[in-house]
Amino acid sequence: MTGKQNFIGLAFLVCALLFGGCDSMKGGKAKAPRVDEVAKTPAEEKKAKLLKQIERKFENPEAHFELGQLYQADGLWSQAERRYNTALNFNPVHRRAQAARVKVLLESGDTAKAELLADIYMDQASNSAAGSLKLALAFQKQGLDEYALGCYRQALHLAPNSAKINRQIGYYYLSRNNKAQAMDYLSRSFQLNPNQPEVAGELGRLGVPVRIPRKIEKKTRKLDKIVEQADREAEP
Repeated sequence: MTGKQNFIGLAFLVCALLFGGCDSMKGGKAKAPRVDEVAKTPAEEKKAKLLKQIERKFENPEAHFELGQLYQADGLWSQAERRYNTALNFNPVHRRAQAARVKVLLESGDTAKAELLADIYMDQASNSAAGSLKLALAFQKQGLDEYALGCYRQALHLAPNSAKINRQIGYYYLSRNNKAQAMDYLSRSFQLNPNQPEVAGELGRLGVPVRIPRKIEKKTRKLDKIVEQADREAEP
């Protein structure tokens, strides 16, 4: 009896080691992870979420744009451009999609088409200071400095006394470490609207003494409100 008991005990020990407590003897089986349980990267999760949004409402330009950004980051240029083009079909003045489409065409080597579209988009915004400013910011985000600067100049030509536009151009030059140009535009912005503590801070760091000219404050605030109102009416 002792030998038989030892044999049974040894069998249970081997079973416990191999099958995690003899689950197989109880009818239990080790579960393989399901496909949908495999961990997804944040980009894959975002992609799946955007595809669901598009499935629910295909005419969602923002979802197509965001999905295009993910494809662009993966180097899937043709897929990215299709998404940007779809976004623009539903919203022809989606400035970020316009700039991103130009960038992805440049990345894919289609320089001629990229330059043509950039000219078309800039011309489309040429009658709107707000539209030109938005396109400038979109080009800047895509790292397309030449087009960004062209749009900033276009916006400034349309509204030279806008504190907002002068400020953004100043920030542009500051981001490019061109302190002299940054100082000029930020100073102009602050003169037009002294109620800008963040601009005052930047000017202080650039070594510019700040003095508040109160007389023109009300007038320039009104001008910036007009520009912002045009922005809301002309842009989505």
